[in-house]
Order: sequence, then C-alpha cells, then structure tokens
Amino acid sequence: MDFPTIHTNFWDAVTAIPIIIVLTQLIKITIKPRPFWVPTIAIIFGLLLSIFVSHKGHLATGIFMGFFYGYAAIGSFASMKTSFLTYRGTKETAE
Repeated sequence: MDFPTIHTNFWDAVTAIPIIIVLTQLIKITIKPRPFWVPTIAIIFGLLLSIFVSHKGHLATGIFMGFFYGYAAIGSFASMKTSFLTYRGTKETAE
C-alpha cells in the first residue's frame, strides 16, 4: 500500500486551524455542550474541513490531516487560554 503524499501549506496553519477554533467556540457559546465533548467537536470539524474542503478526492489524506487539524486547534486553544490565565494571574485551569 502506498501512503499518500501530504503537503502542509498555508491553508493548514493560517486558515483551517483558526476556523476550527472559531467554530468550536461558537458551538460552546450556542449549544453549551459538556466540556468533555469539546475536543470531539473540534476533531469532527477538523475531519469535515479536511475531507470535504482541503483534501477532497483523497479520503486517506483527508482523514489523516483532519485529525491533525482538530488536535492542532485543541492544542492552540489550550495554549492560548493557559497563557492568558497565567498573564492575568488566575488560578483557573485550562479546559
């Protein structure tokens, strides 16, 4: 089995991940899911964006990169939140 060639580009870092962060935050504000569902929602958005937008026609690549998009969004948000809370001096933990 040949593995697909995967190129990371401008779309991945500058567009897809912030879109996933924004969509996930909108879901958190509107639907108010339980906190343990939020990472799953980000992964689902990552998979949908990757499979149907950025890597359409290449299912294996879309699934592979979709997980990276979702996890990158989760990690980026957690890092931003932790940095912000540390800057403010708040003892709250990042979720």
